[in-house]
Amino acid sequence: MNADDLRARQAPIKSRYRDDPDAARITLRAEGRLGDGVTCRIDTGRALVTAGIHPAAGGDGLGACSGDMLLEALVACAGVTMNAVATSMGLVLRDATVRAEADFDARGTLGVSKDAPVGLQNLRLDFAFDTDASDEQVATLLKLTERYCVIYQTLAHPPAMSVSRRTA
Repeated sequence: MNADDLRARQAPIKSRYRDDPDAARITLRAEGRLGDGVTCRIDTGRALVTAGIHPAAGGDGLGACSGDMLLEALVACAGVTMNAVATSMGLVLRDATVRAEADFDARGTLGVSKDAPVGLQNLRLDFAFDTDASDEQVATLLKLTERYCVIYQTLAHPPAMSVSRRTA
């Protein structure tokens, strides 16, 4: 896909959303079912993923760690966003990789230390790419990728959250 193809595909969508802002508001959903042992099975729409406890917290390592899945979602979103932005800017990325890392102190989730945080800390997102783009273009590419990456922005500016219960 080139910049013209992307603009052509997005133009009617952008126009619709300008005319009807409510049409742009959608609800994303994910659902899982508790599985064997201490697992949860998630249907991603493309494949079935079984999540389990990270070995650092007592898991067997056979299930996908939800912390890893969060970082994978960030990498996927940032990669797609960067690719779309580069395409819109007419930049050629001959090769590119995106890496996300975060620190995790298992003492928090295991209740070993009340001082240890529960959750990922110090998220780091790193891009490596091969391009002839100027330093200014690369700076713009990174700035726009950060601005338009849904998962990045969700993590940087956490939404209000709630927990509810329903009967099965």
